[in-house]
Amino acid sequence: MSSLRDLYQELIVDHNKSPRNFGVLADANHQAQGYNPLCGDKVTVYLRVDDDRIADLRFDGAGCAISTASASLMTQAVKGKTVAEAEALFRDFHSMVTGEDLRPELAEQLGKLAVLAGVREFPSRVKCATLAWHTLHNAAHGQMAPAKTE
Repeated sequence: MSSLRDLYQELIVDHNKSPRNFGVLADANHQAQGYNPLCGDKVTVYLRVDDDRIADLRFDGAGCAISTASASLMTQAVKGKTVAEAEALFRDFHSMVTGEDLRPELAEQLGKLAVLAGVREFPSRVKCATLAWHTLHNAAHGQMAPAKTE
């Protein structure tokens, strides 16, 4: 089990140091900002939605390793999905990181996102892991108020 935990840690560190889809998306047609006042994480999510499908997305901002890795993994997981599919993925992800759904099948279904399952042991870190997801939701639905995790 220790080697699996080490692998998860490596993946989080990798996505923090070299986040995927990081930066401004010049042709975005949706965007939103998110802020976690507990630890100061700030994120902006940029989307290009074509025919209800997330054709492209990027994120920008500054945050802790969990926040950055989660945003990076999120962008990889939702690119190409419909907005409804991304919302369903967020619900499943949220259930996993909050401990509401501990089924091994869910973790398997979530793929690389499952590396963040351990944050459920640290409630304040759940907010870090879900900030980009809340911001994605706001961007997809045109909500102008900054997304918050409380």
